[in-house]
Amino acid sequence: MTEIFSPKNIIVTGGAGFIGSNFVHYVVNNHPGVHVTVLDALTYAGNRENLAGIPDDRLTFIHGNICDAELLDRIVPQADAIVHYAAESHNDNSIADPEPFVKTNVEGTFRLLEAARKYDVRFHHVSTDEVYGDLALDDPHKFTEETPYHPSSPYSSTKASSDMMVRAWHRTFGLRTTISNCSNNYGPYQHVEKFIPRQITNVLEGIRPKLYGAGLNVRDWIHTEDHSRAVWTILTQGRLGETYLIGANGEKNNIDVIEMILSIMGKPSDDYDHVKDRPGHDRRYAIDSTKLQTELGWKPLYTDFESGLKKTVEWYTEHRAWWEPTKQATEAKYKKQGQ
Repeated sequence: MTEIFSPKNIIVTGGAGFIGSNFVHYVVNNHPGVHVTVLDALTYAGNRENLAGIPDDRLTFIHGNICDAELLDRIVPQADAIVHYAAESHNDNSIADPEPFVKTNVEGTFRLLEAARKYDVRFHHVSTDEVYGDLALDDPHKFTEETPYHPSSPYSSTKASSDMMVRAWHRTFGLRTTISNCSNNYGPYQHVEKFIPRQITNVLEGIRPKLYGAGLNVRDWIHTEDHSRAVWTILTQGRLGETYLIGANGEKNNIDVIEMILSIMGKPSDDYDHVKDRPGHDRRYAIDSTKLQTELGWKPLYTDFESGLKKTVEWYTEHRAWWEPTKQATEAKYKKQGQ
């Protein structure tokens, strides 16, 4: 049985982004003895409002860049652990301009690993199932921790690079690390450029939703709260040097998701437009989370995708002031790309 790690001060990089901020809320709500320092560059995907309502005595917010070694020298010595969410993560953006992805995902991870090594701080790296490439639509297999890496976009290749560096720093320098690779998250605070919030906010704005190609591409959806619980479980109970896959058996093709959103929102299920497919668009992702479930006892709570999706629709309907400021610019960018 692995000894339980009980951090008191954690740094969460990218903690003002979608998945990172949900993790911060989860920790603050469920682990009262933990103080969280959020380090976030507040690029377009980070939003200070995502952390609204968290008591000041539980949270320190630092507006800064993970590539800033001097800043890391100031804040890392006070931490027990770094939970590394910060990443450029949008495939379309990586195709249009890969450079920020290399800077943040590769160099940024290197800077954090070096700071963690210097001050002997535990390091959990949050990654993606996209490092494994994709599966055929009719393939019965799912990704496991043993699946070879086969990234297909500039985004996923930079995440694959960062995963490899974390493994190397564990093996070569003995850094106390864990890695998680997760399937597609959904839930509150997700930027309107992403698939589910884009469709929900389109309907709320009276715009017909957009579907890439034939819509047969399959994603394995997990509610962000289940992801947060899994990351905490791995951080505190995971075996050092190990990788754990996080998934909730939520495979759905894009056409089913868009039609489910429309029907939840009281629209005809065919009320959407097809747009040209993304270059190199991965066909299917599917996660086998057996290792996480059997070794560490984690189980997803949101096992009914439709009810999780209904809650997500409600959140975007009730929080128009949160997403409206970024909606127009996002749609203008997609229009320029013909999407």
